[in-house]
Amino acid sequence: MSRVKVGIIGCGNISKAYLNNCTTYENLQVIACADLDLTRAQERANEYGIPIACTPEELLSNEEIEIVINLTIPKAHAEVCLKALEAGKHVYTEKPFTVTREEGLSILNKAKEKGLLVASAPETFMGGGIQTCRKLIDEGWIGTPVAASAFMMGGGHEGWHPDPEFYYEIGGGPMYDMGPYYLTALVSLLGPIQRVTGSTRISFPERTIRSEKKRGKKITVETPTHVTGILEFASGAVGTMITSFDVFGGHRLPNIEIYGSLGTLSVPDPNTFGGPVLLRRFNDKEWRELPLTHGYIDNNRGIGVMDMAFAIRNDRLHRAHGDMAYHVLEAMHAFHDSAEQGRHYTMKSSCERPAAMPELSMNAGLNR
Repeated sequence: MSRVKVGIIGCGNISKAYLNNCTTYENLQVIACADLDLTRAQERANEYGIPIACTPEELLSNEEIEIVINLTIPKAHAEVCLKALEAGKHVYTEKPFTVTREEGLSILNKAKEKGLLVASAPETFMGGGIQTCRKLIDEGWIGTPVAASAFMMGGGHEGWHPDPEFYYEIGGGPMYDMGPYYLTALVSLLGPIQRVTGSTRISFPERTIRSEKKRGKKITVETPTHVTGILEFASGAVGTMITSFDVFGGHRLPNIEIYGSLGTLSVPDPNTFGGPVLLRRFNDKEWRELPLTHGYIDNNRGIGVMDMAFAIRNDRLHRAHGDMAYHVLEAMHAFHDSAEQGRHYTMKSSCERPAAMPELSMNAGLNR
């Protein structure tokens, strides 16, 4: 199978993780790096042996490139994705898919019009940890899933991030920052979401940066920093979810747990690819850690691009597909809309649950 030629737009820090892997996957060939700062693009090209460093416009005009990896800042995601699709390229974008639902729908519609594929991170659900959980659920180890819980709680970014302001602006906050990991994992395990009920608050209207570079600067908080609510899945399962930047003393809650009629499954951190996976069935006296049944357990950023390339060559649906990315985006907005309007939010979108990964998968296995 011929390799799919790839170009990256956006050469910031996250580009290193993608380049570390995409330059080694056997079905991908990264041939260009682009950035508004051409010096930064050249640095990445030199570092990873990429033959072309150029402007975004030059990359989009390169007829050899089939997939554009969009690693720009979130508010630029829609613009870059639409330009890439208009140029006849498939697109894989970093999370979140877009900032607004309207932008997300415009991308899906443009991709359909052009007959192209669109995909979005996070791809961590394709890693060995969550795929092992998927296998256990599908094989009935916990019986029928009836409920789930998901918790992402911390004290915010002002204590460590050099430029934390964005996280407290509109489009930021804990749900839009980390929600994609948790919601994508839940959808991959339990299927699409049907209804959302949310409550939110801005606990502290002003934050003080404690990290170096901007220490002492005040941040006016524009978006909820504690978001909690209920997810009702089309399968019948009901989930509880909290994302928060307002928990300063730590907590002892799990990342994700799935509760079934025959037992409980402890799902690993959805911001990682590995384990541990813990299971406790109804007659077990204690939790047991299970061996992972699937590969890709390290920092395998880029496996979603690799899977997309196999999908292009084998005419099948890629796993991190755009319909799921949009569904997750709508669910994130749903928490906030429900809280603002004081009522349930009924989801307007749905999506196909992505196919399970091959067990102990290697690169060549993804064409299945």
